[in-house]
Formats: sequence, C-alpha cells, structure tokens
Amino acid sequence: MLLPVLGVVGIGICGLAVFWFVTVEVGAVGVLVGALAALLPVALVVGAFLWVDRWEPEPPRLLLAAFAWGACVATLSALLINSTARIAGEAILGEGGGNLVSATISAPLVEEAMKGALLLGLLWWRQREFDGVIDGIVYGGLTAAGFAFTENILYFGRAFEMGGLAGEQGGVLIVFVLRGLLSPFAHPLFTAMTGIGVGLAAASHNPTTRVVAPIGGYLAAAVLHGLWNGSASLGGGLGFLVVYGLIMVPLFIGMIVLIVWQRRREQRVVAAALPGFVAVGWIVPSEVELLASLAGRRGWRRTVRKRSGPEAARAVAQYQALVTELAFLQARMARGSVGPIGHQWRHELLTALVAARARAVAMPDALVAAWQQPPPPGWQPPPSAGPPPAWQRQR
Repeated sequence: MLLPVLGVVGIGICGLAVFWFVTVEVGAVGVLVGALAALLPVALVVGAFLWVDRWEPEPPRLLLAAFAWGACVATLSALLINSTARIAGEAILGEGGGNLVSATISAPLVEEAMKGALLLGLLWWRQREFDGVIDGIVYGGLTAAGFAFTENILYFGRAFEMGGLAGEQGGVLIVFVLRGLLSPFAHPLFTAMTGIGVGLAAASHNPTTRVVAPIGGYLAAAVLHGLWNGSASLGGGLGFLVVYGLIMVPLFIGMIVLIVWQRRREQRVVAAALPGFVAVGWIVPSEVELLASLAGRRGWRRTVRKRSGPEAARAVAQYQALVTELAFLQARMARGSVGPIGHQWRHELLTALVAARARAVAMPDALVAAWQQPPPPGWQPPPSAGPPPAWQRQR
C-alpha cells in the first residue's frame, strides 16, 4: 500500500509544480484559456484510445495514472531538462542555438524517455496487466495525451498572451488549428512506438526481444519526435508540410491498420479459447457465440439491462472481462511469455470468474438472457474454479 500512496503524492507534487510554472509563464487567465482550448483535442485522443481498449479494458486507476504521469511527472521533467539544454545551447552555439538544441535533441530524447518510463514501470511491476501491443499502444497513448494536454495549455496560454484569441500575431485560434486539429495525435503517435516495443517485450519469451524491443521502440519515438520538431524549427512552413504529409499522415494510417489487425488477433485469441473453457465447465456452450465478438457482448449486456437493470448488466460486463483476461493469460502461458507465476494468476482469475458468475446468477435473467430461452436442463453454475494448481498443492 505504501508504494501507490507515495506515487500519488509524487504525481500530485509534480502537478502543483507544473501548475505554478505555467501560471508564472502565461498568467492565470492564460492558464484558463489554454485549459479550455486543450480540452477538445485531449477528449478526442483519450476517447480514441479507450475505444481501442474495448476487448480487455485496462484498470481505470492505471489508465488514470498513465494520463497523470504524462501530464505532471513527464511534463515537469521535460520543462526542467529542456530549459537547461536551452541555456547550454545558447552558451555554446550563440543566439538561437538554445532553441535548436532544445527542440531537436533534448525534447525528443527527454520527453520520450520520461513518457516511456511509465510503460517500463508497468511492465516491471504490473506485468499481469500487459498482454501485448494493444496494451502498449493504449498506455503509451494515454501517457502522451496527458503530456500533450499540459503542453497545449502552455502553448495556447502563450498564444493568448501574445495575440489574444485571434489577433494579428496569430492568437489562440491559429495555434489551436495547428496543434488541436491538424496534429492532436502527434505525441501519442510518438510514444505509441515505445508502447509497441514494450508490448512486444511483454508478449515474448525471448530474452533478446524483451530487451531490444523497448529500446528500439524508444529510439523510433525519439527520431520521429525529433523530425517533427525539426520540421518547424529548421524547415519553416515547407518543412512542416513535407514531414506532415510524408511521415505523420502515413504513420497515422499505419497505426490504424496495426490496431485493427491486433484487435482482430485479440478476437481470434478469445474465440480459440472459449471451446476449452466450455469443456472444463467455466462457461456454458450457449455463451460461446456471444463472448466471441464485441457485438455479441454488447447485445448481451443490453438485453440484461432491459430485463434486470444496470447492476445486472455491470455484473455480466465483469464476467465477460474476466473471460477475456483468462483467454489472454492462457495464450501467454502457451507462448511461454509468463513464468510459473502464470499458474497462480490463472487460479486467481478462475476464482474471480466463479465469483462474478455467482453475482450474475443471483440477479434475475442476468445469465439466462444470453440464451434467449430457458437454461439447459439441469444446468448449474460451476461450483468451483477446479482443483488447485500444482504450485498450491505442493505447499
């Protein structure tokens, strides 16, 4: 319990420090205007990543922690180190050199490292929550969304201080078009590269892959970030358009294709595991078709909500999520990407699955609604999660 408390306190302190820095930089009114302008793009980005995370939703507290890490810890670290790099650049290269060093070298390396640190921390301390590439993209995207939210407040606040909402020098409107409409996914796309690397490491049993993949993902994120910053710092408007059209747009399209492919892969993993779950009595045959697709799951919950209310629908949703998590764990154990601890995790999931089914069975029609007919003759919910695994019997 002590570590989570210390983490919350640390993030809170960093958040207060960032708030103080931004307020000193742009003033209280600038912070207010910047925060309001930053809400729309961050809502779009966060909503997109939550949509991606529908097959096996990650724990809300971890998703919130990822966003807060990016918005507070990563931002504060970047502000301090990039400011130092700017001063050093001015001293070494002369006037204008500081901004060049900060934007094209310091910012990409430091910002992507600080955002990626959260992903490595989750892989180390919460390996159970990291099933593969989709989880890496989701956690990386939300961490970067938090970072971009705070950064946008600063940029929008500066624009307001210099040109108002739409003044001759640009103002908030121009900056909003550039950062909020044309490139709201820039930071998430960069950090998603690290997320992909960490996700590959989580899904692999190869020691080399587990080391090389996160490093490769981080380097890809830093290079893309450096190209993006350099396009504005060195190439002017033409450089920005070239990088935007030839790199950012294809990268965005490629990320969509990767996400669709990975989500279909996740669906295949779940569908392949369900017959085995039926064979050992963890689920019933009539639930297989509904559990094998998101549409089937939504229809099941919708029917339960109409018949038995929202509480029963939440119980069924938890049951569905546990079935998915168990299927993913089985696949990871088959690949050898988790050690002996996987047997303990499976036993804990089975215990939770039986408890979730019991809660659903206790509510009228919560599980029967899935069949659209009376329960099969003699059907009873599984009485237990099965015999204890070998690791437990040996104690």
